[in-house]
Amino acid sequence: MAIRRISSEERLTTSFPLQSYAFERSPANAAATQETRQYLPYNEGNVTLVAEESDTVVAAASAIPMRQNIRGTVFPMAGIAGVATHPLARRQGHVRRLLTQLLGEMRDEGHAATALYPFRPSFYERFGYVGFPKPRTVTFSPADLNHFLRLDLPGEVTWQRIKDGYDTYRDFIHRSLAERHGFAAFPDYRAARQRDSDEEWLVMAVVDGETVGAVTYRIEDHAGDLLAGDLLTTGPVGRALLLQFFARHVDQVARVTTTVSANESPELWATDFAAHTEAKISFPGSSAPMARILSMEALHGIAAGPGRVTIEVVDDPFIAGTYLLNGEGGRLEVTAERAATPAATLTAAGISALVYGVLDPVEVALRGFGAVPDAAATALRGIFPPRTPRLFASF
Repeated sequence: MAIRRISSEERLTTSFPLQSYAFERSPANAAATQETRQYLPYNEGNVTLVAEESDTVVAAASAIPMRQNIRGTVFPMAGIAGVATHPLARRQGHVRRLLTQLLGEMRDEGHAATALYPFRPSFYERFGYVGFPKPRTVTFSPADLNHFLRLDLPGEVTWQRIKDGYDTYRDFIHRSLAERHGFAAFPDYRAARQRDSDEEWLVMAVVDGETVGAVTYRIEDHAGDLLAGDLLTTGPVGRALLLQFFARHVDQVARVTTTVSANESPELWATDFAAHTEAKISFPGSSAPMARILSMEALHGIAAGPGRVTIEVVDDPFIAGTYLLNGEGGRLEVTAERAATPAATLTAAGISALVYGVLDPVEVALRGFGAVPDAAATALRGIFPPRTPRLFASF
C-alpha cells in the first residue's frame, strides 16, 4: 500500500468519490456530481492523503488547517475530515496507517492539536483522542419568550442575509476564537462556503457599536420551525437581544431550535420557559467531537494553575516522553526530562483530557488513560483546572 498527498484537482476522482459513498446518498446522480466540483474551492487548502493498492484508491483522509483556543492561547489545529475507505477494503488497517501519517505531517507542519467528529469514538481513542462535551440543542416556542418583548434592552439587532453580513460575522467568530476555550475556526477558504451559498439569515446583537451576539437561521415554513445555528454571545445582554428577536416570530413559527454550549442553562433564561434541551449521541451519525494534543512543547506558556509534577506520556508516536510541568507562575512551563522519575503515567488521551479540562485526574485513571497517584492528581488538578471546551466548527 502506498500513501501520497494529492493535488486539489485529484480529489474529484480519488477522495471525493470515497467520501460521497461514505457520508452521502449513494449512488450519486449527475447533479450531485456537478455539486461536488463546485465544492472543490472550499477544499483548496486542505491536506489530503490517499492510500493506493494496484493504482486503486482504497482510503482517504483530509486535514483542514484551522485554529483553536486552548486555555486562552490560539494554536494551529488540524481538523480531520473525510476519513473514508473503499467498501471492499474496509477493516484492513488502511485508515490506521493513513491517519498516523496524516497526523505526523500536520504535527511537523506546526499544528499543536487536532480535532474531529468520530464515526466511532473508541476507534479514535486509540489514536489519543478524548471526547468533548456535545453542545446542547434547545427547542422552544417563541410564545414562551413573551417576557423578552417587554424588556427595554440596551443596543439593537441587525438583520440581513448571511452574504451581506458575512464579514462582520466572521470578525465576531475571530473574536470568539480569541476568547473562548476550545473554540475553533475554519480558514477563510473553507468558511467562505457559508457566504457563497447564502442560505441563511444573520442576526447580530450590537451594544454601543460592539457586537455582543450573533446567530444564523432559516425558516422551514409558515407555522413550522425556525432553525438557528449556534447562539454565540459575549454575555446575558447579547443573548437577551437575540431571544427578543426570536420572540417576535410568535405569530409566524411554532418552534425555534438553536444550539448552545454544554455549560449553558436554557431553563434559566426565563420563568415558565418550556424548553426541550438535549445532547443526542448516536453512531455513526450524531457524535460528540474529540480532540488531542500533537505537541507538548507547543503548550509552553498557556494559562495554568499552581502545581508542579513530572509525567510520562506513553504509547504515542507524537508526544511520548517524560516532561516536567510547572504552572506556579500562572503560565505552563513544559520541560523535557529524560532522566527524571515520573509521578504519573498518561496516555495521549489522558494528557489531552487534562489540557482541555474535560476529565479530572481521577477520571483519567478510571478511564484507563494512565496511572495517577493521589499526589500527582492533586498537582495536575491544580495545573489544569476543569474547563468546558466549545469547538463550534463542524467538519
